[in-house]
Amino acid sequence: MTSEQPVEPEPSPEDSAKPRHTGFAYALGRSLITPLARGVYRPRIEGRDNVPRDGAVIFASNHLSFIDSIAIPVAAPRPVHFLAKSSYFEGTGFSGWLSKTFFQSIGAIPVRRGAGQAALDALDVQRQLLDEGLAVALYPEGTRSTDGRLYKGRTGVAFLALQTGAPVVPVGLIGTDKVMPVGAKVPTLKERITVRFGEPLDLSPHGPAESGRARRLATDEIMAAIHALSGQELAGAYNEAPAQGAIEKIKQALPHERR
Repeated sequence: MTSEQPVEPEPSPEDSAKPRHTGFAYALGRSLITPLARGVYRPRIEGRDNVPRDGAVIFASNHLSFIDSIAIPVAAPRPVHFLAKSSYFEGTGFSGWLSKTFFQSIGAIPVRRGAGQAALDALDVQRQLLDEGLAVALYPEGTRSTDGRLYKGRTGVAFLALQTGAPVVPVGLIGTDKVMPVGAKVPTLKERITVRFGEPLDLSPHGPAESGRARRLATDEIMAAIHALSGQELAGAYNEAPAQGAIEKIKQALPHERR
C-alpha cells in the first residue's frame, strides 16, 4: 500500500478535454466543483499516474457512500462518467432543474434502474461510452456497503471489460462513509477521504466475455485489487437486501457464480 501523498495539481487541458457526451454543464461543473471540493475536503489522492490519460477505461471501486460518485471524478486526472437514476434528471421546477444540472455537472448519465431490459439498457450505455474512448466508473458490489465491509463482486464489470477490451483501474475509497454516512443529507467537513488508484488490469487472459468462468475469475481479480487498496474487511458474501418471501430466500441461497 502506498504512502500518503499530497494532492496533485490539476491536470493539464489536454488531460481533461471535454467529452462530447456532455455539454456546458459538465464543463462548468468540472471547472468549479473539482477545485472547490479539493480545497474544502483536501482529499488524499494516490496513484493518479496509474490512470491512462486517453482511451476507454473502467474505474472499478468499492462503494461506501453517495459521495463516492463525486470523489472519483474529483480525484481522477480525466473526465469520468457514471450512471445515475433517471429520476434525478426528471424533477420539475427549480429543485428539479437544480438536481438535473448538478448531476450533469459531475458527469452522470441517466438510466432507469432495474433488472431485465433496464439492466441491458444500462450495459449498452456503458458500452457506448467506452466505444467513444471515455472513462466510466462502476461499483462491482452493486450497492453501498452499510457496514464498511467489502462484498463479493458481481460479474457485470468484468463482462464489460472483457467485451470491450477496456482496462480496469481498481479504486480504493477510504473515509467517504465518514464524510457522508448512509442517511446523511449533507457531508461533514470534519473528515478527510483517501482515493487510491491502482495499476490498470488487463483481464483478457481470463478468456472471452461469454465464458461464465472467465467473468468470475476476472471479477475476483478486480475485487482482490480493490481490497489491496481499501484494506476493508472481506464480507465473503454478496451485498443483498434481506430476502422477502420464500422464493427470494431460495434465490439468494443458490450459487451466484454467473453474477
